[in-house]
Amino acid sequence: MTRIAPTALYQEVAERLRQRIFAHELTPGTWIDEQKLAEQYGISRTPLREALKVLASEGLVELKPRRGCYVTEISRQDLDDIFPLMALLEGRCIVDAIGHAKAADIRQLKAIHEKLEAAARDGRIDAFFEANQEFHRRIQELANNRWLLSVVQDLRKVLKLSRLHSLSLEGRLQQSLDEHRTIMAAIEANDTEKAEKTMHDHLLSGREALARMHDSTPGKAA
Repeated sequence: MTRIAPTALYQEVAERLRQRIFAHELTPGTWIDEQKLAEQYGISRTPLREALKVLASEGLVELKPRRGCYVTEISRQDLDDIFPLMALLEGRCIVDAIGHAKAADIRQLKAIHEKLEAAARDGRIDAFFEANQEFHRRIQELANNRWLLSVVQDLRKVLKLSRLHSLSLEGRLQQSLDEHRTIMAAIEANDTEKAEKTMHDHLLSGREALARMHDSTPGKAA
């Protein structure tokens, strides 16, 4: 009988590489030097290649025949394709979340929203970004649909490849906060129609902000 192995080594390697990609330590378009990484981690190339297959399935790297593995570059067209899809999916998430949310869940969302308010008040962009991610993730979890959750989270991973941070655009932080206030109010009012539309529009306004940053940032590839 085949023995059950402990947590596979390749999963740990995949997570380490994933975090390096999100931190842009491994930047979009970078060639992955398998031999160098294997030496750095003190492992053979077999678990490393398995890890890269996992990241390829998530869209974070591309495996190119006879050329090797590269960190995925996200283009303007990618963003144009992904954001409308995200808007639809997260709009559905919030409808389902409202249907499942209990009083304690609403209080939790309000507590996360307060983090957004505090971060915006102090001008702490990174803290706002993290609270924003937490707010969206909690809504996705409350939707209680593992397939929807999986697709949304995979798309959000790909969006992290973007080199531009829309919250850095002048006025975007306050705009995002105002949109979150409207979303939170709709959740508290149990208004699924307004919540869905506001969430949908919130995602698209994020894309518009990125587009403005692309246009105003010299040297950025399309």
